[in-house]
Amino acid sequence: MSGSMDEDIVASFPQFAKLDNAGARLLRDSARVAAIPAGTVLFQDGAECSSYVLVMDGSIRVQKVAENGREIVLYRVESGQSCVLTTNCLIAREDYAAEGIAETDVRALVLPAATFRTLLGQSEAFRDFVFSAYAARIGDLLMLIEEVAFGRVDVRLAAWLRQHADSGGTARATHQEIAVELGTAREVVSRQLKEFERRGWVSLHRGRVEIRDTKGLSSLSDGV
Repeated sequence: MSGSMDEDIVASFPQFAKLDNAGARLLRDSARVAAIPAGTVLFQDGAECSSYVLVMDGSIRVQKVAENGREIVLYRVESGQSCVLTTNCLIAREDYAAEGIAETDVRALVLPAATFRTLLGQSEAFRDFVFSAYAARIGDLLMLIEEVAFGRVDVRLAAWLRQHADSGGTARATHQEIAVELGTAREVVSRQLKEFERRGWVSLHRGRVEIRDTKGLSSLSDGV
């Protein structure tokens, strides 16, 4: 691996600058930088985990699909991040329990499973990186579970629309895409959006939702 590549990796993952000489050498000799086109399925539910992937640029969506076809987005892996599900699979030597899809073109640092386990066992700096990322993502997943289990769909939907609307007040997504983001059924989202439209808060169109009354949505998403 060239010096410029070393600099590129450290720019994306500054924690790797703390690797000792042996760890840095192993990383250089084993890692490869992969270009992954948007739409690529990186792993599927039940597939074997053979490598540790760290995103340098782009975004990977990790989602769970139920037998009835319902989907929920668990989290996204973006620049400077690793996939906690992959970490768990490599440590426990288990297969994937969800699927990962490249939402955009992705540039990623890929480590073979054997290299990951060696660095995890021998490098304190690498262990700190892996488990810090693991802990942060577990916190995010716990928040997601709390939202799905206890949060009101209307409140979560109002907050989602406000967060994803562009400068013109339009959130560009289908009812199904919003349902996946919120971890609920498309019918539930459609019914709630119809209620928002009845109140004059939004205007519904194919593939987009226009916000007409920001205060109305704000009063709901702020819990007023």
